[in-house]
Amino acid sequence: MKTFKYFLLMAMVMTMSLTMSADDDDRVITFSQLPEAAQTFLKAHFGTKVPLLVTADWDDYTIRYESGEKIEFNRSGDWKDIECYNSKVPNEAVPAQISSYISQNYPGKSIIKLERHRSVYEVKLNNGLEVEFNRNFQLIGVDYDD
Repeated sequence: MKTFKYFLLMAMVMTMSLTMSADDDDRVITFSQLPEAAQTFLKAHFGTKVPLLVTADWDDYTIRYESGEKIEFNRSGDWKDIECYNSKVPNEAVPAQISSYISQNYPGKSIIKLERHRSVYEVKLNNGLEVEFNRNFQLIGVDYDD
């Protein structure tokens, strides 16, 4: 039994160390090294913001701005995650169907985080609500972030 506990403990330690070292693979790059689609998106929606840090790793790109925004892109330059906790996600960056639903059902609330996965869009509002849509922009869930 002690051997099993020891093995389990070692497996947990190794998993944690792999997770913690994942950020070590990030390398700093210049804005011009981002895929063209990412550059176009950033210029259109965050053009007045000053980039603080642009990084790349094996599967994505991340840009952080001095004003606190963080945007992640996949290798093709399509956005995956937009976080604007000190402001709000620009309206033009939000799919129209999501923007319409939020403005109709949560008037006066702002989107501070928007994530896009293969089949789900996750939206976090400035009141703590998290709203999920499927790829056809149909509501699939609402939750409150504690």
